Amino acid sequence: MSVPYETAAYEPRESPESPEEHLARLLGRALNSFELPDEAIRRLDCALAYDGSLHSAHHSAGLHRETYRHTWLLADGSALTLWELVHNTAPGNEPQHEVYVDEEELRTATARLPLPADAPDFELPVLVQLSSVPETRHAYTPDDSADHARRLLRRAENGDRPGAEVASRLATASGHQITQAFGRPCRAGRAGLCFALYEHAFLLSDGVEISLWEVEHTATPDGRHMCEVYATEDAARDAMERRAAQVP
Repeated sequence: MSVPYETAAYEPRESPESPEEHLARLLGRALNSFELPDEAIRRLDCALAYDGSLHSAHHSAGLHRETYRHTWLLADGSALTLWELVHNTAPGNEPQHEVYVDEEELRTATARLPLPADAPDFELPVLVQLSSVPETRHAYTPDDSADHARRLLRRAENGDRPGAEVASRLATASGHQITQAFGRPCRAGRAGLCFALYEHAFLLSDGVEISLWEVEHTATPDGRHMCEVYATEDAARDAMERRAAQVP
């Protein structure tokens, strides 16, 4: 069964290094990495993808300065950028690396460098805009989400539940959120008959969002609870109507 899903516009660059390895290398070479806010480092612990690019450069009389933009896509769908300043203006002309959390700090640090004021400077166009990272539809919790998806599909009793292809994609889930689609469970027909619909939204490691729709009901011959899982909300609601219609 094919399942529609929403593809994020942010495409991670092909690289043999993980987002965590990019961060570790940046912090390892930056002389002032200890000054970064702890909150920024904690947020980067859940990074899903990385993109880096040269932002601007300044070269004159053997001295140079470059700034780089390092951007990570996080599990909650937001993005975090660190700015790297590289220059050889220290004694000995050895390359120095510094890292900052915003452009204002970067500009302040750049202004302190002993570079000629009239030296040529060029700035590259922005190739990756933070606005190109779409807001996710859910607030995801990174809590063993792949295992949650596996258990959800395992307890589904309907024969037309999502199959192996969807299960394979959900094995990369890095976050999930469960919400009840109805304000309260609906009841109809036989006394005690109960229906409830839940959306299980998953954020995959590539930034894609997939939702599964779980129907819980007691429209069974012995009144026991039954779980069914569908790939779309419409399919789940149709199943609820069919089950309710079968109950005398």
